[in-house]
Amino acid sequence: MILCIAQVLPADLLADLTRYLADAKFVDGNRTAGWHARLVKANEQLSPSDALHADLIRRINAAIEEHPLFQIAARPKAVRPVMISRYTAGMRYGTHVDDAVMGGIRTDISFTLFLADPSSYEGGELVMEGTGGEQSYKLDAGSMILYPSGALHRVEPVTAGARLAAVGWAQSMVRDAGKREILFDLDTARRSLFQREGKTAEFDLISKSTANLMRLWAET
Repeated sequence: MILCIAQVLPADLLADLTRYLADAKFVDGNRTAGWHARLVKANEQLSPSDALHADLIRRINAAIEEHPLFQIAARPKAVRPVMISRYTAGMRYGTHVDDAVMGGIRTDISFTLFLADPSSYEGGELVMEGTGGEQSYKLDAGSMILYPSGALHRVEPVTAGARLAAVGWAQSMVRDAGKREILFDLDTARRSLFQREGKTAEFDLISKSTANLMRLWAET
């Protein structure tokens, strides 16, 4: 399942990031690339030695993990601290698949949180490759896309401006992507039903089924 979530970051945090990243120190992104990814990766990442690095990462992760759509889509067991990347003119990230294990967690779900206004740079689309063809994404600043970590994807070359994004990975309590999608659909339906009709017998039955499927499928 690929899911786009709008306005993940609160306005004050996005404003702080915009101001800070304009003058922040970035380093070669190949430092965190696997041996094969180094062949196609050309970007920069916010330096861990930067004065506000730890605080920014903490605030971004908190906003992501607290978002209700992220919770019901990812069912997160563990979430890696995000990395802030920058692509300037000529930079790109060719076709690759994310590592299966990072920092001791299995990567089930990858996410890209866009940090720059899409009108401020040219190119830089995130392209997901699949059996049904390719789909490109270039979201508003503060919006995020979730996608399976096992999917082939790439970042198109930036031709002008600077593409800024925070990327991260999560291990889900529900390993199977198809099962996560079933739970997401059920949870979405029951929330919609509750908003429209309140706590009804039908709401209770959907809630029961959702909870019992979690009991069957969750790895804690």
